[in-house]
Amino acid sequence: MIPFLDLGDSYRELKPQIDAAVRRVLEGGWYILGPEVDAFEAEWAEYCGAKHSVGVANGLDALVLALRALDIGAGDEVIVPSNTFIATWLAVSTVGATPVSVEPDAATHNINPSQIEAAITSRTRAIMPVHLYGQPADLDPILDIARRHGLRVIEDAAQAHGARYKGRRIGAHGDIACWSFYPGKNLGALGDGGAITTDNPALAERVALLRNYGSRQKYVNEEKGINSRLDPIQAAILRAKLPYLDEWTERRRAVARIYSETLQDIGLTLPHVPQWAEPVWHLFVVRAPARDALQGRLADAGIGTSIHYPIPPHRQGAYRDLAPTLPPSPLAERLADEVLSLPIGPHIDREQLAAVVEAVKRACAN
Repeated sequence: MIPFLDLGDSYRELKPQIDAAVRRVLEGGWYILGPEVDAFEAEWAEYCGAKHSVGVANGLDALVLALRALDIGAGDEVIVPSNTFIATWLAVSTVGATPVSVEPDAATHNINPSQIEAAITSRTRAIMPVHLYGQPADLDPILDIARRHGLRVIEDAAQAHGARYKGRRIGAHGDIACWSFYPGKNLGALGDGGAITTDNPALAERVALLRNYGSRQKYVNEEKGINSRLDPIQAAILRAKLPYLDEWTERRRAVARIYSETLQDIGLTLPHVPQWAEPVWHLFVVRAPARDALQGRLADAGIGTSIHYPIPPHRQGAYRDLAPTLPPSPLAERLADEVLSLPIGPHIDREQLAAVVEAVKRACAN
């Protein structure tokens, strides 16, 4: 069996460093925020090329707090991709705003900038591009549209740790970037975790306030905040992993290159990488007209795969009430029927990779 993902691999590789990091927190006696979180925030901001970072409890909270920090709420609209994990939409709904969906680019699966302007109304306050699968969205036209219409840009960077757009790491192109450190991410904690990065000190300060009950000083609450603080143990684990992130990314890129070179002309649509993008290959997503049959044959061969994502947000029960008002999303629905994620990660060895390639070729030939 070759699993789609083994979450224990990174721990096994860095067991001494991670164990030492956890022990450092346990022995230090500071279990909420404190120096470990401060240190990770500084290191993550520097890595992303941003001036500020604020750690929060998870990626969804990062998006919610970014929206709140920008005073986006009831009566507002936020433009979101139709093809994304539902967290992007849920964040907008959580603050009382309305998600307005825009279809993806067929080649990259990221939001199509050429369709954004048509979705803008007098109620639009922000655009929320997602750097899906670890590949940057095309930010320059999005930022240009935002400037011309007075809109904010909130980047959902949950899958894009270390990705570069036109040579610059994702982290501070828009007003604020939001990160998840869910265990399966390229930089993953051993539990939930999240952060925002920004060049705007006022936004960073507001998120830091809101994540901690709206309080800078204990028992003094300036706003109606929430409890969404990055755990110091998770911060320490992320600090232990961060120095290895670039090396792990290069290993992912090596896997992606082999897939791209060996899986051509067998009936699959392979990922397209624009010249200006440097993806980090959080996922390697192919398209297959008979996806379910292909996935079944691969499972029979002992190859784990996954589908990102089988049901687009507008088809979820959570958005049943909104569905009649949303524009048609035929491309997002087609992608949901065709996409299949192959195993990829920094710990796939050469024999496993060869086995996946051969199994995919055989499955496509049937």
